[in-house]
Amino acid sequence: MSDQTSRFAPRVFSGIQPSGNLHLGNYLGAVKRFVDWQDRDVETIFCMVDQHAITVWQDPADLARSTRELAAGFIASGIDPERSILIAQSHVPEHAQLAWVLNCVARMGWMRRMTQWKEKAGKHAEEASLGLFAYPALMAADVLAYHATHVPVGEDQKQHIELTRDIAAKFNHDYGVDFFPETEPVIEGAATRVMSLRDGSRKMSKSDPSDASRINMTDDADAIAKKIRRARTDPDPLPETIEGLSDRAEARNLVNIYAALREITADEAMAEVGGQQFSQFKPMLADLAVDRLAPIGAEMARLMDDPAQIDAILARGAERARAITAPILDEVYRIVGFVRPR
Repeated sequence: MSDQTSRFAPRVFSGIQPSGNLHLGNYLGAVKRFVDWQDRDVETIFCMVDQHAITVWQDPADLARSTRELAAGFIASGIDPERSILIAQSHVPEHAQLAWVLNCVARMGWMRRMTQWKEKAGKHAEEASLGLFAYPALMAADVLAYHATHVPVGEDQKQHIELTRDIAAKFNHDYGVDFFPETEPVIEGAATRVMSLRDGSRKMSKSDPSDASRINMTDDADAIAKKIRRARTDPDPLPETIEGLSDRAEARNLVNIYAALREITADEAMAEVGGQQFSQFKPMLADLAVDRLAPIGAEMARLMDDPAQIDAILARGAERARAITAPILDEVYRIVGFVRPR
């Protein structure tokens, strides 16, 4: 932890877009990490970032369902709404209010350099929404509204945390204050980037047209086992060491999934399964995946049958969140020079 960040109470914030089809990549790369943070001596806030979701058009009914489903996935995976603050982004208005101030701090050039803007807008930038261009400032606000010191992210999100640090530093400099922390990204674990079961060079994604490319967290035991058994591999047995997987993308992906589900390192996984034929390894991995994931899917289904329970949990989370964010935003407004109502 840096000296600058250490002057702020340790606090973790992270979020996922409620875009439907929560899958194994989301679980191993994010949600499982969130659960692990609850056992550390830090305050934890986890968020369904529904305002980010509408940077591209969403069917309103689908967005509402996906938000509740993601909340159900968080809870079923082990996030305890009493130990962590669990929120929908739109329930905490300080996110959007702070984002406007940060929009006025961030520079256009910073936004144009964002990899995700280039990838998502591409050649059609003139047709993309202003929200898609500016949403990294909202992402910064998500973090800074809590004075969060750490954000667990995948490698592909690291650039956004670097931008958050730049915005925080510029705000502090422009106003001559030491108000926002320099948030640190936390990237850890063997399966922070889970790849497609059909193509080990591509990230597992809900947008892949092949359902066989991913394990959905709502899949039942039979579906999970079938997808593992049919995952693409090569004809050779697993190597004896992790170095032997360097040019074998599909094999490396399955070993990483095994290691993450077993909560061991990739090297430890190779000590267990190195040299095995896939006819031996895949059933072992399938049994492990079913054991870990099927109960989560069943609990998600139970929670989704009672949306009022999910809504009540999120309402309580918003109340707790605003106890943190409202005073921080009020101080930002004072620093900026906004006249405050008496």
